[in-house]
Amino acid sequence: MGVHKNSPKASPKQKPATLKSLLDHDSRYNTSSRQSHTDFSTSEYEEILSLVSYCSYTYTFTDPSESPSLRNLKREKLTKLLSIIKPLKKSVAPDEILSPLFAMIMANLFRPLPPSNTSIVSISPDDDDFVATSAAAWPHLHLVYEILLRLVVHLEAKTLREYIDDFFVLNLLALFQSEDPRERDSLKNVYHKIYSKFHSSRSFMRKAMNDVFLHYIFGGDEKHCGIGDLLEIWGTIINGFSVPLKEEHKFFLMRVLVPLHRPKGLQAYHKQLAYCVYQFVEKEPMLGVVVVRGVLRYWPMTNCQKEILLIGELEELVENMGIEQYKIIALPLCKQITKCLNSWNSQVAERALYVWNNERFVKMAMEGINEVFPVVVRGMEKNIKGHWSKSVRQLTENVKEMLEEMEPFLYSKCLSELDRYDSVRCEEEIRRKEMWGKIEIAAKMNRFDYDS
Repeated sequence: MGVHKNSPKASPKQKPATLKSLLDHDSRYNTSSRQSHTDFSTSEYEEILSLVSYCSYTYTFTDPSESPSLRNLKREKLTKLLSIIKPLKKSVAPDEILSPLFAMIMANLFRPLPPSNTSIVSISPDDDDFVATSAAAWPHLHLVYEILLRLVVHLEAKTLREYIDDFFVLNLLALFQSEDPRERDSLKNVYHKIYSKFHSSRSFMRKAMNDVFLHYIFGGDEKHCGIGDLLEIWGTIINGFSVPLKEEHKFFLMRVLVPLHRPKGLQAYHKQLAYCVYQFVEKEPMLGVVVVRGVLRYWPMTNCQKEILLIGELEELVENMGIEQYKIIALPLCKQITKCLNSWNSQVAERALYVWNNERFVKMAMEGINEVFPVVVRGMEKNIKGHWSKSVRQLTENVKEMLEEMEPFLYSKCLSELDRYDSVRCEEEIRRKEMWGKIEIAAKMNRFDYDS
């Protein structure tokens, strides 16, 4: 019997499937699948686990019983681990690596910080006499920070979310109290990268930073070294705010940034604070009124260096404000500047006088000229007549000439009113002395009568 014409014919190219061929195919599939989800070969995979296990042991660098050779060996292994992770592309690393890796990172970074040896209250970033305290374990720490930064930059947020949670963020913030500026700089980079990548965590991260600020302002913790670094992070965040600003962001300006002008340690972070405030006013000039009033409310009474910083900040703020704002702040601001130019500290007085060289400031003062001029003229004449510093008297003369040229009639009128006011005060002083003289005579007479 012949074969039916419609029956299928056996293909000479196909081979029957054997158990060995199926196992080989499955092995090739698993290998390609693993390589498609990770950038590590099998040998690197095992080497990473070995390195992570060794580097999880921490050294204090202060214990004399620790072996220097073992510490150097750990540094070499951290360097090797970093070199393996550096080529990492944007992929999903296996949990078998990430879990022990993050455990190692947390064991090394999240540690109790040593007690502060210096007062941060009066330290300026430009102070040449200030020597920062170095973290003893920095030879290891900086490599761990590099590993963490590499993971944050190159892995996807959904992969990292399991490891970088709220607890991790809060522990990072606690490390900003480190006195080592190198560690704070590394923290700043890592924290900002996390903020950029984790969109859903941004609100929590902002609130966590605000809590640090509020505790520093109102909690009596005036030795926090990382306020300037946190404000630098905030500066980049504020730069991305869209206009009009949200109420949440305005609330942050009024309740956090403005009160940060109050602590004694302002000099250590004023540059970053002024930049944050400046950006707010640049985006919405009307906020300048809130800031100026807040700065005046927290004006220092005895800290001359702080006064000089605040005068400069107010001068910059005025440059970003409009006529409507000038009308509101002209009188209170000029009153404070006049108090400063009458200061017995020559540096404060000179800085306040230099403000009058700023065209925008003069324009602001002219918006409230009728109220401002009497205050300013009184301050000028007081300096000319009685300030101890020759340079301050000379600068005051220069400002007086400028104002007289601008408003000669008003200036002379203010001088006349000032003379009249001084004469009245002089008459009152004479009457007061005469009255006290009569009281003293009457008291002596009563005493004489009592004794007799």
